[in-house]
Amino acid sequence: MDETMRYDLPDLRLVAAIADSGSLTRAAEQVHLAPSSASHRLTQLEAALGVPLFARHARGLTPTAAGESLLRHARQVFAQLEQMHADLAPYASGLNSQVTVFANTNAINCFLPEDLGDFLREHPRLRVSLEEQPSPAIIQAVVAGQVDIGVVASDVGLAGVETRPYRQDRLVLIVAPGHPLADKRELAFADVLGEPFVCLHAGSAIHTFMMNHAARLGSRLDVRIQVRSFSAVCRMVAAGVGIGMVPRSAAVDGIKTIEITDPWAPRDLQLCVRSRAALGPAAAALFDHLAGKGGVSGEALRLSE
Repeated sequence: MDETMRYDLPDLRLVAAIADSGSLTRAAEQVHLAPSSASHRLTQLEAALGVPLFARHARGLTPTAAGESLLRHARQVFAQLEQMHADLAPYASGLNSQVTVFANTNAINCFLPEDLGDFLREHPRLRVSLEEQPSPAIIQAVVAGQVDIGVVASDVGLAGVETRPYRQDRLVLIVAPGHPLADKRELAFADVLGEPFVCLHAGSAIHTFMMNHAARLGSRLDVRIQVRSFSAVCRMVAAGVGIGMVPRSAAVDGIKTIEITDPWAPRDLQLCVRSRAALGPAAAALFDHLAGKGGVSGEALRLSE
């Protein structure tokens, strides 16, 4: 194969159409080619690659192993192109800017949906790119200029960034009402390391946080099940699957909350940027909007809802 060869999008679309339809004739119609042109393109592509992409038989065409490999890459290319079109389309309609935000699990699950919703309703021509990351990684990205705004827990090192208070919250243990620990008002994290836990999925910021603190205590969490949201954690705990750890703002009725005595339990959130003065107009507007929420606690938010 010529390592410098170029893959034309029409060729990749033809390969995908053949795989989907199992027919060269139907595929040619889908991509608006004459059957002879489609056959010629496929033959040229296979010759350039040096491998057959489809097995020919009486029922039509099926991808070979090489064809399946090319098809996977082709579909990734199509998905990236669609994302590129989605990202660029608003600019054609007069979009002024896009703001990138990295935030930890607590902020994304408990506060940012409503706060970003309010902001975007007021600024319909702006776009926000939001990604979940652990707080230390967020700080690094802000310092490196890879992200406009970070939302982090206040107990991480904040050297090199400008900060504003965002929200007040606290991690609590949650158990089912009938659990043996349900009558406890407070516990240390070390006291519950022998219990089976319901956790967020591996890779989430709070999962990493919990695993690291268990390791510092010379132990490991007994993770019985992993789920994708704090709401699911609460439901699993209520069903007696295990105990959990969530921000107080995420706890729901029907479960018992227990205070954590460890010094890291308060999870007040901070906004961080390299420099407020250096932000573009859209990022500055979002930063100021979120900073206006500063000092509001998760408990106060729940009571006001």
